[in-house]
Parts: sequence; structure tokens; C-alpha cells
Amino acid sequence: MSELIKTFSDEANEEILVSGRELHEFLGVNSRYTTWFQRMTDYGFDEGSDFITILGESIGGRPSTDHHLKLDMAKEISMLQRNERGKQARQHFIEIEKRWNNPEMVIKRAMDYQQQKIEALEAEKQQNLPYIRFGQQVSNSDGAINIGAFSKMIYDKHGVNIGRNRMFAWFREKGYFMKKGRERNVPKQTYVEQGLFVISPTVVSRSQGDVESFTTLITGKGQVKFTNILLDAFVESK
Repeated sequence: MSELIKTFSDEANEEILVSGRELHEFLGVNSRYTTWFQRMTDYGFDEGSDFITILGESIGGRPSTDHHLKLDMAKEISMLQRNERGKQARQHFIEIEKRWNNPEMVIKRAMDYQQQKIEALEAEKQQNLPYIRFGQQVSNSDGAINIGAFSKMIYDKHGVNIGRNRMFAWFREKGYFMKKGRERNVPKQTYVEQGLFVISPTVVSRSQGDVESFTTLITGKGQVKFTNILLDAFVESK
């Protein structure tokens, strides 16, 4: 009897649902599904509280309409048919409802839900791994550091041995920094706008007059991004 009419569960709302089309087919109704279903809804069933409309694959160029019925609606519709098939369907749904409300099944659903939460948390952890292995607090801070300090940090914390000069060369090679002229080693504007770098002006006093120079700093966000790029490259090269 368990396969008499297929049912499925809506775990989010803790409900059992039935396909309107499958119930229509089992009951052996002579009229078309859409006509029959409209007639059934005239008994006082409301969309949202008793059923939801589902648009399926096209049939003859038009989408096929189905409805997911809540179990109480499916039982009542079955009773309205006033025939043997309707009686069988109603008894089938009553048995399913009993099993659904069985204490063991309630506990099982609760355990399954808890397992889903654990798996979701694990997936979120993996998604946040770039921040976890570098330090979540860094990405949320405003503290920016220069290239030399960044090179030392990833060596001390992660064993990535790339000094200050090689780090500058890496940024130029990867297209983050300008390569030539007075703006050599200055980050491109697009990466500054992305919040990966800041340019700190410095005034140097000389006998010929004050000279303004610029120091490139890597923001917390940039430190997270580039640490993980370098870590991945470092692991692959091993």
C-alpha cells in the first residue's frame, strides 16, 4: 500500500505533499486534470494554505500545471470521489500520516535536520577558509602594511619564502602594479578601488626642497586575498 500513491515531504514546513496529477490519475477521473482540479477547489480549498501551483515541463508547447496538495486536502478530495478508488486513496493517506507522526519518525526527522545543519556549517566553514587560515580579524581591520612587512608576515606565519623585492616583482608580473616609469611599483587604480591597496603620501625634506613620495600599503582585505593566492601557488609548487 505504501506505493499506492507517491507522497513527498516538505522538510522546511514539516508537511507531507501529494501531486495533484498523480492523485487524479489514480482516482481514474474521466475529466481533464485542470477541469477536475478547478471543480475540487470549489469545495473551499485555497492556494497557499491547502496547495501550491507548480509549473512543469511543456506539453505541446504549453507548460504543464501540477499542484502539490497538503495531506488533509488530498484525503478530503479522495473522500469526495465517493468510489472505491477514493476510499483506497484516503486510507492510504491516513496510514502515511500515522507513520509520519510516529514518535520514532519525529525523532528521525529531528536528527536528519540536525545533520543538515552540521553539514551546512561545515560548508560555510570551507567557504570561509581563506579568512580562517589568515585570521578573520585581519580582513575586518583597517590596518594596512607595506610590502616588506607583508613579505615577512607570510614567511613567519606560513613559511612562504618571498622577500620584499621578489614580492614587488610578483605584483608587477601579475599585473597589480605598474611596471615602468615614475609609477613603477604603484598599484593600478582598479585594485585601489577594490580596496586591496592604499597609497600613502610621504613628504621628504631635502636641500633642494620638499619632495613627495608614495608608499604602497596592502589593506586587510588585500592581505587576505594575496596570502591565499600565494599559499595556493606555494602548495602547487611543492
